[in-house]
Amino acid sequence: MIDEIESHRRAITGHCYRMLASAVDAEDAAQETLIRAWKAMDKFDGRSTLRTWLFRIATNVCLDELAARGRRARPMEERPPGFRGDLTQHPREYWIEPIPDARAVPDADPLAQLQLRQSIRLAFVAALQNLAPRQRATLLLTEVLGWSAAEVAETLATSIPAVNSALQRARAATAQLTPAPAELTPAQSELLEKYVAAFERYDVDEMASLLRDDAAFSMPPYALWLQGPAQVREWLNGHGAGCRGSRLIPVAACGSPAFAQYRADPAGGHSPWAIVVLELDQDRIAGWNSFLDTATLFPLFGLPQKLSSNR
Repeated sequence: MIDEIESHRRAITGHCYRMLASAVDAEDAAQETLIRAWKAMDKFDGRSTLRTWLFRIATNVCLDELAARGRRARPMEERPPGFRGDLTQHPREYWIEPIPDARAVPDADPLAQLQLRQSIRLAFVAALQNLAPRQRATLLLTEVLGWSAAEVAETLATSIPAVNSALQRARAATAQLTPAPAELTPAQSELLEKYVAAFERYDVDEMASLLRDDAAFSMPPYALWLQGPAQVREWLNGHGAGCRGSRLIPVAACGSPAFAQYRADPAGGHSPWAIVVLELDQDRIAGWNSFLDTATLFPLFGLPQKLSSNR
């Protein structure tokens, strides 16, 4: 039975990530879920499937976590856009964090995997953080896991009308999100090739030309939010110029195109600098998010701590 419980870890981690918006917190919550399940196996009466029972535990672990910390919504944007000379740094707990697909999306049929990858996209997870925790749980249990209102009501110890009301509000709050295509289009694959080539030769004008007119640029843990090609170009030519000579290694993060960025090290080789997650809109980049917490993120992705001069 322990092995059967353990087989659900990846799916539970993905659920906890959608609730908590942090890869580290999601893994901790998933571990706590499995521990609670192991300790309570004698109480599992088989009225539901083991999977459903585990997700009920996971949902309440996350609700307990959110209640205990009184956490505000984790931001992806800092308004108004622009850079005014000083970079304010916030702790890891403040920000949304990317998660490796391999830790959040379990093996499943292609359609189910597509739906699960969609549900860990940064835009979707960011929108969830603006919902009250129980609304968030209601939306995820119904829209992602496919539960009935009765199952959600039992999990959250509430009524079916209350579930339906919370679901209506949650759907309204996320209605503007545009689903990503099932696979990259040829134009998007070409876009990513151009982006990597331009980044590695540090052609700022070419990188800026790949952005949508209202593209957003963020760089957690710094409270930096830029909008549009002009602001991004100015940043890359100024404070961001230290990224000249970087190398990009493809990774799978948040169901989106992503890269591990290694910056040139004066001592030789290249050292970790960021996990870059891109959000695409047709044949343009709509979001460029560089997460600089390499000490936390690079081990999660199983990435080396150094690239030699010869790739």
